[in-house]
Amino acid sequence: MIALLLNVLLAIAWATVTGSASPHNLLFGFVVAALCLSVVREPYGSRGYLRRSRSIVLLGLLFLKELAISALKVAATVLTPTMRLQPGIFAFPLTVDRDFEITLLANMITLTPGTLSVDVSDDRKTLYVHALDCSDPEGTKRDIANGFERRILEAFR
Repeated sequence: MIALLLNVLLAIAWATVTGSASPHNLLFGFVVAALCLSVVREPYGSRGYLRRSRSIVLLGLLFLKELAISALKVAATVLTPTMRLQPGIFAFPLTVDRDFEITLLANMITLTPGTLSVDVSDDRKTLYVHALDCSDPEGTKRDIANGFERRILEAFR
């Protein structure tokens, strides 16, 4: 986390030195800073830093993809003359165990149309999720585990 903050600060410094805060220049400064940190390696840079940055970007892209797919599915469901829905709540067994990871997963599920995180069990091992269509809860659990949860673990561990 310190490396990411340092990278952002170096990108801002780059924009300040060049006198241009355009998105392209900030992105260029971020890339140059990341390369500099990868050369320095310890204690700020390392291969882990670049891998983590890549994993965070992939998590964001996965979220955007799932957001678009879910929005289209919900729109198609709502516009269908005969809505054959089976709404329900299912228990999702958590692999993530840190507060940040659980919160991030719950928020990503809630922000995805058609699903809503309802509660986390007291032992933090189960997340209760409401789904607009709960006809295949096992499939939905598999999708969450192989999608959001796996990417969160890759990005933050």
